[in-house]
Amino acid sequence: MLGTIVNTCTIIVGSIIGAVMNRGIKERYKEALYTGLGLACLGIGLNAVISNFGKSEYPVLFIVSIALGGVIGTALDLDGRFAKLISRRTVDSSSRLSDGLSTAILLYCIGPLAMLGPVISALKGDNTFLYTNATLDLVTSVVFASTYGKWMILAAPVLFCWQGLFYAIAKISSTAISEALMAELLIVGGLMIVASGLSLLKLKDCKTLNLLPSLLIPVLWFVIKSICCL
Repeated sequence: MLGTIVNTCTIIVGSIIGAVMNRGIKERYKEALYTGLGLACLGIGLNAVISNFGKSEYPVLFIVSIALGGVIGTALDLDGRFAKLISRRTVDSSSRLSDGLSTAILLYCIGPLAMLGPVISALKGDNTFLYTNATLDLVTSVVFASTYGKWMILAAPVLFCWQGLFYAIAKISSTAISEALMAELLIVGGLMIVASGLSLLKLKDCKTLNLLPSLLIPVLWFVIKSICCL
């Protein structure tokens, strides 16, 4: 878990540095950062989808995942509940802050380094992937916190729990997290990052938080498949 702890700490440190910088950045420069982050999200998300689509064993699964997960998230009103939670604790624009935090969480958690890192750490004791990811997240967290403020630090415990889950599953069963499942998660996660980019660019409010249950659908599919094959 050392690599995950280091990765989490870099986000905390980066968020603190960015929050301090946030006070001295004029609004027009923040708008420029919003645009830059939005474009970056589109690029990262599309790359994740395109690079993993050829590895998918079930090309229709990501469509079902996004559609069904979106319906579940909308029924639970995850985006609305989160916006209300944030608005009680800050005077900032809750909708923009929730967009920023959801985007940060997705960028930190959805990616080969963030997902494969804890698995390799658990199986081989090699933290190279996680240390590399920590370096990238340090820079990213500074940018996000300098744009959205101190609340970006909330992404750190989410990353810890996410990577901790992968680490624990890999420790329990080395075959539970297959390359096929990883590819499906990266495709769905990539689409969610694209959705965040569209929201940041004010092209379409995709309410990305409502799409979070989409990540569970591929997992459930592979669990059902493995049970049926017994």
